[in-house]
Amino acid sequence: MSRPSPFGHPFLLGFDEIEQALDRVSKAAGDGYPPYNIERLARTEQEPERLRITLAVAGFTRGQLDVMLEENQLVVRGRQVDDRERHFLHRGIAARQFQRVFLLADGMEVLGADLSNGLLSIDLVRPEPERVVRRIDILARD
Repeated sequence: MSRPSPFGHPFLLGFDEIEQALDRVSKAAGDGYPPYNIERLARTEQEPERLRITLAVAGFTRGQLDVMLEENQLVVRGRQVDDRERHFLHRGIAARQFQRVFLLADGMEVLGADLSNGLLSIDLVRPEPERVVRRIDILARD
């Protein structure tokens, strides 16, 4: 039995893309690696209000990480290559790959990324939208 769509109401027109985005996000939510935080940073005199995504990527170098903007998705990938030259007596830290995808709203911009102390921080900003008010002329047809 399928669940009725919350966007099926006749007053909600053109929200098909939001419903598809919610479906994509719910399917990708299963993997918890790497752990991450999302925080809101208050506006300062020099910076607008922004969001910061921080991922725990201990053991990854800058060259092993990719941050890409693919349409409206922020995609973070990590690739570590298994070093065959090393002989481990105990292997508790696996060389591992990951891909973490964040769906961005229209207008979101990536300001930059920073790797420090095993934490990858990515700053995002949403420019203030212009308020649009427009009168629609009504034609009289007799």
